[in-house]
Amino acid sequence: MAALVVPDVTLKDSFLAAMAEFAAEGRTGDGSGIGRDLEDWTGRWETDAGFAAYVAQRVGERDHVDDPDWVLCTNLWWVDDQGYVGRMSIRHELNEWLREVGGHIGYDVRASRRREGHATAMLAAALPIARDLGIDRALLTCDDDNVASRLVIERNGGVFEDARGGKLRFWVPTDHSAAPGGTS
Repeated sequence: MAALVVPDVTLKDSFLAAMAEFAAEGRTGDGSGIGRDLEDWTGRWETDAGFAAYVAQRVGERDHVDDPDWVLCTNLWWVDDQGYVGRMSIRHELNEWLREVGGHIGYDVRASRRREGHATAMLAAALPIARDLGIDRALLTCDDDNVASRLVIERNGGVFEDARGGKLRFWVPTDHSAAPGGTS
């Protein structure tokens, strides 16, 4: 059974295989979290020490960030018995950019594991965590042409607010009992 877990060095091999899938999609340097990590860490996270440093940085973002343009973030990985499937970022607050483009929650599922329901399940699992962080309604965004992500958000109770600059913006209640349609 899949679950959200704190990033862990024992998942190195499946994580790096997933990153190779993202790189093959052209995600390196695309402005996303995955793209930034591929750009910043490729060539470093392949070693045990480099991967440990990467994991420590991701875990540490829950309590401290060095860049004034960033916010505290809980980073979690979605794993199953095959290893790393995807990642979830829960931002503790919104800055101007997140309010317009990024939202409270972002997620990625590796290409080889898409269309298996992982994104819907991992968002459902993240909403109570967001609630525990004091977020009553989470802002989620997706590209206006990303039908799969829109469905994930809607299946988790997302209510469409508007479209801005190629992004669709939704508010999702973090209390599962308040989410229409549940977590199917």
